[in-house]
Amino acid sequence: MAAPRIAPPVGAHIQVRGGLAKGGLPYTDATGARAVQVFVGNPRGWKLTPGTPAQDAAFTAGCAERGVPSFIHTPFLVNVGSPTEATVEASIASIAHNLARGAQLGCAGVVVHAGSAVGEDRYAAALRQLHERLLPVLDAAPAGGPRLLIEPTAGGGRSLAATVEDLGPYLAALDMHPLVGVCFDTCHAWAAGHDLATPGGMTATLDALEAAVGPGRLGLVHANDSLDGCGSERDRHATIGTGTIGAAPFAELLTHPSTSGVPVVVETPSEADGTPWGGHARDIALLCALRDGTAALTAA
Repeated sequence: MAAPRIAPPVGAHIQVRGGLAKGGLPYTDATGARAVQVFVGNPRGWKLTPGTPAQDAAFTAGCAERGVPSFIHTPFLVNVGSPTEATVEASIASIAHNLARGAQLGCAGVVVHAGSAVGEDRYAAALRQLHERLLPVLDAAPAGGPRLLIEPTAGGGRSLAATVEDLGPYLAALDMHPLVGVCFDTCHAWAAGHDLATPGGMTATLDALEAAVGPGRLGLVHANDSLDGCGSERDRHATIGTGTIGAAPFAELLTHPSTSGVPVVVETPSEADGTPWGGHARDIALLCALRDGTAALTAA
């Protein structure tokens, strides 16, 4: 007998101005988020920040009280496949730091972009580099801590994983380590060439993802519409239902067997209705309606 389906909790990448708890928890409540993602440092820099014990404790307790799973997104500069040793060293340090911070905060996962080989002739070498440099970090990760969730990118620049099929050799390079999972970003998949807008397209893509990495590896979904066309290799997010993907495919996403119980967060434009969080509140409400079958929408 199949296990009962668990409705995916829907939330957002939250703003934490003033501190993880002071800024993040009110933002969580204002948007109605039931899952959250945060940065724990400058997303466009290498500085490793230790956090504030009081804010950390309050954030962890606040998420637990609300029953809200939390995730960390690593800085955008991280690229373990880089040919530049300084970038690789900084990337490894950043991943290790974010995994440790995730353990401190009780996070379920740490998201990292798959990265790039930075050169057409370096793909195999970059995968060997992943094996040699990242596996020791995973082996040394805190027991009971977060999974490292690999997020395919929008393509271009010899991405190490853009399509969901690319995740097969990527995870194989990491020996299918038990701490490795996947973060599926709808805008990235669309930009990489997965036609999510055709009826059944989202379902086929998620089926292919599970075929590539096996069941149980999907740990988080980034639900984002796109400003650009399928196969554009451009990562520009749009409010759900206003972009080129449209709203209907997200109903397929939220009812697919592989997303049972898997948190979904939006990284869409946040401001609307005169508030810094109104856009996220709208997108969360729409996704919940699509998940629950109460949205009065037709396929775009």
